[in-house]
Amino acid sequence: DVSGPGRGKKCSLCTKILQQIKAMAGDDPDEAAVEKVLGKACRALGRRLSRACKWLVKKYREEISEALQNGDQPEDTCAAIGVCKA
Repeated sequence: DVSGPGRGKKCSLCTKILQQIKAMAGDDPDEAAVEKVLGKACRALGRRLSRACKWLVKKYREEISEALQNGDQPEDTCAAIGVCKA
């Protein structure tokens, strides 16, 4: 549940953004697939979320890319980069 304790607005945004990226990247993406999807996913989220998405991707590109390739859950990834409380 995204609105649980210890999850602020940044956390739910991060989770939502990563869910979108993960959905677009598919089940077993390689690095190229992830790279291709990172920019597109931000645009797909609409103007309001796009800025947050671009910032997140720019700042944590490596971590997000690796997490997607490992099949990590968005919540776990957001916690790993410090946006959500684990």
